[in-house]
Amino acid sequence: MNTFLSTLPKTTISKKKRLGRGLGSAKGAKSGRGTTRHQKARGKIPLHFEGGQGRLVKRFPLLRGKGRNKQSRPTPYIVTFADLTVFSPGVTIDLKGLIDKKIVGKDAVRRGVKLLASGLLERKLIVKFPVSKAALRAIKEKQGDVQI
Repeated sequence: MNTFLSTLPKTTISKKKRLGRGLGSAKGAKSGRGTTRHQKARGKIPLHFEGGQGRLVKRFPLLRGKGRNKQSRPTPYIVTFADLTVFSPGVTIDLKGLIDKKIVGKDAVRRGVKLLASGLLERKLIVKFPVSKAALRAIKEKQGDVQI
């Protein structure tokens, strides 16, 4: 009889999961029945709804204008005719000269400089940086020159 029992094929039957045996068993309450008896079973709930918690979309900062779409190049220093009165007539004025006279800061090399026509031009200028159209006209009237 021992030989007969040892030759039988082995069968393994897993026990059925015992559901609904209290909340502490991790198989209690709705007992693994999915969405049949929860909020999602009742009515239409939007995809972004998280049970009253703030939506994922709302948790991100406003990316519309914070740090994005900013101009990549900094604005140039603005120089007027009144600023250039410290130079003697006929002297070539360039970026290095403006920095030496402390008319603009040292970061003008990176930012750039532009001469605008505000005020009266009293002397002949030779300028080696960008100027506005009105400033160019005023410099040409005084027999000055613009070299870029």
